[in-house]
Amino acid sequence: MNRARRRPPALVVVVAVVAVAFFAIPLVAILQRADWATVVHDLTTPEAIAALRLSLVCSVAAAAFSVLLGTPLAWVLARTHVPGRPFVRGVVLLPMVLPPVVGGVALLAAFSLRSPIGGLLHDTLGIQFTFSTAGAIMAETFVAMPFYVITVEGALRSMDLRFEEAAAVLGARRFTVFSRVTMPLIAPSVVAGALLAWARALGEFGATITFAGNIAGRTRTLPLAVYLELESDQEAAIALSLVLLVVSLVVLVSLRDRWLRST
Repeated sequence: MNRARRRPPALVVVVAVVAVAFFAIPLVAILQRADWATVVHDLTTPEAIAALRLSLVCSVAAAAFSVLLGTPLAWVLARTHVPGRPFVRGVVLLPMVLPPVVGGVALLAAFSLRSPIGGLLHDTLGIQFTFSTAGAIMAETFVAMPFYVITVEGALRSMDLRFEEAAAVLGARRFTVFSRVTMPLIAPSVVAGALLAWARALGEFGATITFAGNIAGRTRTLPLAVYLELESDQEAAIALSLVLLVVSLVVLVSLRDRWLRST
């Protein structure tokens, strides 16, 4: 009887297979189109290595900023009742559904040299985000941090508050409760959110090219290099795409079984 309940209807299975094929066929097509004899060469050219190195630096920095800024933000959204919290949450999560190029335009309007903030930073501190590595990191953080925030917020909402209450009754201060009780309990979700943010930052394209440009060695990350190579060397573009495909797939598969159950 239990097995019968678990067995899905045939129509559901057929539709599910079609849905999986919809995602799998383009990925298989990339594998078939790849020239495996030249993949290593395509990934070891100076341009490819520079893009890989820059992507690693920018995505790791974006994930770090997501954890640093996103953890307190997730706690505020999960544990406080500040006025307008639903609106604040909507603003924070908006980059998840906003076209990345629109996010880049928004960053450009806020932090370009012609904007009040961007002009002030440049004139007083000599900081310029447009056409710089710092700008690429900012763009990646903008689109990646919501994935971290929503993951950690969900963990904070679902955790048992009695552990925190017991620590407070025993005389622990707020920071001690947070660092010694709360963070260890939500650590799997923190790792999951950080990895999701990193993977999203690694694949960011629209906001980066719009806000930071596509400058070799400075803002040309891996997705931008793929876009550029499509016009001149499709085999190299496919090889670089394989890197993003494999990394993203590994992150998502590993998170599903080890971390996302905890959230």
